[in-house]
Amino acid sequence: MKRVRCPKCDTFITFDETKYKTGQALVFQCTQCGKQFGIRIGTTKLRNTQKEENPDEEQSDAGFGTIIVIENVFHFKQVIPLSMGDNIIGRYMKGNNINCPIETVDPSVDMTHCKINVSKDKNGKLKYILSDGPSYTGTFVDNEILGDREKRVIYNDTLFTIGATSIILKTPTDPSPPSK
Repeated sequence: MKRVRCPKCDTFITFDETKYKTGQALVFQCTQCGKQFGIRIGTTKLRNTQKEENPDEEQSDAGFGTIIVIENVFHFKQVIPLSMGDNIIGRYMKGNNINCPIETVDPSVDMTHCKINVSKDKNGKLKYILSDGPSYTGTFVDNEILGDREKRVIYNDTLFTIGATSIILKTPTDPSPPSK
C-alpha cells in the first residue's frame, strides 16, 4: 500500500499501487476537503504508509535517542529521532515549523505541545529535559502534570503523556535515573 497527500489539506489517501501500471494516471478526491487531484504512477514520489515509513526501535538511528509514540485510536505507532538541542513535539499540521511532528488527529495534542532539550552534562553524558509547551491539556510524567515553566529530567523508558497520546523516551546509551 502507498499513500499520497492531498495538496490542499494534507490528508493522506492510501491506495494499492500494485493494481496500476507505471505511467498510468490516477485521480483522487480527498475525503476531508473534497479537492480532486491527479498523480502519475512511476513519475511522482509516493510515500509509504505510516507503518512502513516508521522504523522499529531497533532499526532507528538512535544518535541522540528517539521518542516512540504509542499507537492508539488517533494514530499508528511512530518512532521519531531526537537531535541535540530543543526538540519541539506537537501535532503535525501543514506549515507548522516543529522538528518532532506527530501525525495524529488527537485534538488534545497542541501544535507545539512540549519540548525535550537534549544536551550533555559535565561528564559528557546525554541529558534529557522535558518541559510543557505551554499547552492547553498539559504534559504528564509519571501521572503528574508539569507546572508552568517546570522542567523535568527524564531518562530511558520514561513514559510521558500529551493529550491522549503516550510517548516513551529511548536513549542510545541507556542512561537510567540515579539510584536513591
